[in-house]
Amino acid sequence: MTDVLRRGRVSLAFGFFAQGVAFALLVTRIPAIQDRYGVSDALLPVFLAAVPVLAGVGSVATGRLVRRVRPSRLLRWSQPVVLLALLGVGAGDRVAVLAVALAAFGLAVGALDASMNMLGVSLQRSYGRSIMLGFHATYSLGGILGASLAWVGAHWDLALWVLYLPVVVVLLPAALVGSRWYVDGDGGVRAGGAAGAEGAREGLGAGVGLKVLLPLCLVMTFAYIGDSTVSNWSAKYLQDVLGGSEQLATVPYNVYMVTTLVGRAVGDLGVRRFGAVAVVRGGAVVAAGGFAVVAGAPGAWVGMLGFTLLGLGLCVLVPQTFAAAGRLAAERDGRPGASDAAVARLNVFNYVGFLIGSPLVGALGDAWSYRGAMLVPMVLVLVTVVYARSFEAEADRYGGGHERPRTADVGRGSNGL
Repeated sequence: MTDVLRRGRVSLAFGFFAQGVAFALLVTRIPAIQDRYGVSDALLPVFLAAVPVLAGVGSVATGRLVRRVRPSRLLRWSQPVVLLALLGVGAGDRVAVLAVALAAFGLAVGALDASMNMLGVSLQRSYGRSIMLGFHATYSLGGILGASLAWVGAHWDLALWVLYLPVVVVLLPAALVGSRWYVDGDGGVRAGGAAGAEGAREGLGAGVGLKVLLPLCLVMTFAYIGDSTVSNWSAKYLQDVLGGSEQLATVPYNVYMVTTLVGRAVGDLGVRRFGAVAVVRGGAVVAAGGFAVVAGAPGAWVGMLGFTLLGLGLCVLVPQTFAAAGRLAAERDGRPGASDAAVARLNVFNYVGFLIGSPLVGALGDAWSYRGAMLVPMVLVLVTVVYARSFEAEADRYGGGHERPRTADVGRGSNGL
């Protein structure tokens, strides 16, 4: 069983990595996509908003599908759809093709994000120690690689399909092969006959309702407001507000991605040593400090320090929020499917934060000042400190000195989950 878990962990980590590559290749080449299809500046925000909205729909649908279908199967088939939709974006030549490809990408990303984190949460509980940050670290690594490939494509003026095709050719078969070793936490209870389906339906009961998950939903939303602020406004802020050069303005997001990777790579050790409550509180305080430094920076290099702190602080919040939702659902409900449903519901607020963050900062920057606008995500991230107690039980369960779940319990429905 240890070998099964090990293979499941490696294969899932590759799934996170592949998703990071694909998403970065899409979002970093938006100007090229706009030029290829002749999308006007007025129409572009509609396309961009449609992707997270449809991803939210895909996540909700996944929460319903896991009543009967294992998350591993949903992940196995949603990842190829994401990669093929990315290729469709690069290979099309009409706006209608772009709309269909982006719609497929959004729906599949919602299912992919939800099912990936479902498997990550169940694997963490089977391991009996924090490993969730490691999965998100591989996502960050994939994002860095995808952004680097996008830079190469832009530098050499490669057609989008020329850039995307080799990536899809490599990642798609590798993801399909790796999916053979995905590990579900329910031991095959779902999709195993009428009794299994009934147990899954019961597992989606009131114990994991939105009201119970609300503190974690807020943390997820605030974290992604902070993340989208960096991804959408860091370059403009450094150049227009802090007086950096055009070349230097490309650096903050890269710095943010690298420090996110570093923070997630070592974050699981911090959770095991200090507990999730301390890590979440520390991350929120560091991230708030990063926004404060950015808002008050006298020049570009001090602003760069602020974006560095943001990467180190924000990186721990999302993985730990997913893990806390799975733990809360298992404790409240304890039946097959409860944890998966909670993760699917929570995942929707990933896209809520993404949709709110960029327009919020832009509107405040235009109406007030961009320095002042940076204080809003700072305050929102600080609110996470208030909700840090929602992570307490997870800290007790996975912290040092506690008994790990027996390997024999893995795959026994709610006990293994």
